[in-house]
Amino acid sequence: MALVKTVRGFTPKIGENCFLADNATIVGDVEIGNDCSIWFNAVLRGDVNSIRIGNKVNIQDCSVLHTLYHKSTIEIGDNVTIGHNVAIHGAKISSNVLVGIGAIVLDNAIIGENTIIAAGALIKDSMVCEPNSIYAGLPAKRIKAIDPNQTKEMIERIANNYLMYAKWYDEPETYFP
Repeated sequence: MALVKTVRGFTPKIGENCFLADNATIVGDVEIGNDCSIWFNAVLRGDVNSIRIGNKVNIQDCSVLHTLYHKSTIEIGDNVTIGHNVAIHGAKISSNVLVGIGAIVLDNAIIGENTIIAAGALIKDSMVCEPNSIYAGLPAKRIKAIDPNQTKEMIERIANNYLMYAKWYDEPETYFP
């Protein structure tokens, strides 16, 4: 069972149809929408400021979400995939975004809709990533514009896949739908 812990009087709020891996940690001022999945060893630390997560968001294994006391919060829109081993520290991530494996998104950064942050990218403090774009590198730079319809379709497919994977843990007969 996931560790869901009250801190400073804030108890995490979890939406409907959410999967929390056995060793996920969710503490403090965290609100998670519906149809989300928080995977193994993921940590959502709302101990020093708020974390707000939309619907159909998957936060994959070993990712860490945290903020700065009185200085930054995390806001994540709908249909967002946070890849394995991602660090998000006090940023705003719009809807229909893919944050690739091992990326780092720092305080007060803003990621526009229908955007892909490449694996291993570094989004610096207060950086604004344009919608409908791919960002990559250390530090990240805009690589190119992308078709928002294709991006949205791909990101939605990933989000739907993670809903399916989560069901495998509750309904073993759904391994091969």
